[in-house]
Amino acid sequence: MDMQGVAAVTYRGASIENRHLAHIAVVDAGGRMLCAFGDPGRVTLARSAAKPAQAAAIVDTGALERYGFDEADLALMCASHSSETRHIERTRRMLAKLHADESALRCGGHPSLSDAVQREWIRHDFVPTPACSNCSGKHVGMLAGAMLLGDAADYHEAGHPMQQRVRRTVAALCELPHEQVQWGIDGCNLPTPAFALDRLARLYAKLADAADAAVAATDSTLARIYHAMTRHPELVAGEGRYCTELMRAYEGALVGKLGADGCYGIGVRASARTRELGADGALGIAVKIEDGRVDMLYMIVSEVLARLGIGSEAQRERLAAFHHPPLRNTRGVEVGHRSFPFELRPR
Repeated sequence: MDMQGVAAVTYRGASIENRHLAHIAVVDAGGRMLCAFGDPGRVTLARSAAKPAQAAAIVDTGALERYGFDEADLALMCASHSSETRHIERTRRMLAKLHADESALRCGGHPSLSDAVQREWIRHDFVPTPACSNCSGKHVGMLAGAMLLGDAADYHEAGHPMQQRVRRTVAALCELPHEQVQWGIDGCNLPTPAFALDRLARLYAKLADAADAAVAATDSTLARIYHAMTRHPELVAGEGRYCTELMRAYEGALVGKLGADGCYGIGVRASARTRELGADGALGIAVKIEDGRVDMLYMIVSEVLARLGIGSEAQRERLAAFHHPPLRNTRGVEVGHRSFPFELRPR
């Protein structure tokens, strides 16, 4: 049996049902590869895992100060939220600070990422609007930055000054030449970057490292983003969602963000454990699962944290519902299990 690149296996009874290929990169704040699995150089669409870098470009325009956005607003700019009432209401309050309404947003409404919210919408025959988009906070932030740059129209277009600023910021944070970052269009209608997976890990290591030390201006921007996300995890995703529960469990010791179709980034603040792992400063972890299965991605990410010994056993146990969810049929009978045959090898 060829298990090359297989990070997780699903069994039904004794039979293999699915094998899930994945890539994992673990780096320190200086970008040094500590260990990996699969292809850590796989060019990966970061999708919403890139939101902290996109938010950095917004922060650096001065939009937060100009329009009175607070730390919770910044957290929503980094969010892929569940369209809960608090998310929608905050989006609308942010728009009000710009003296704008939803017609200014270049995203669209869509079904909620939360099953509970979606059931409620169906029950009330609710049609989601742009403020209900899981990316609404990012769009308001982009709109605010574009307004400060003097051109609020079509802020989502690749050639817009706001998006050009985002491109420069992403390349700089990933320490890549501009031409080594590829760009596509995300589900929310904004440009989304693609670059080597280990560079995503580096971005998240920088976020965590910035939270440990106030140094250059760019680091203070990253520190603001780190603290916004970890202090307001309920805004970054929502009740019962992995990003929220992960950051709640670790109580400010790490930041984590999902990217659609199976990408995840984590930044771990420096500790005795990160030093034992050989990290100089903070730790960055990036995972990409080839089949895009987000539930399997959460299992693999949780397994990586366990293999690396990040946090206490009690903290990791709080993620048990994501790490080892039971595989049951419609009668509640347990019919299978998963295993994680990957090894994190030093590089």
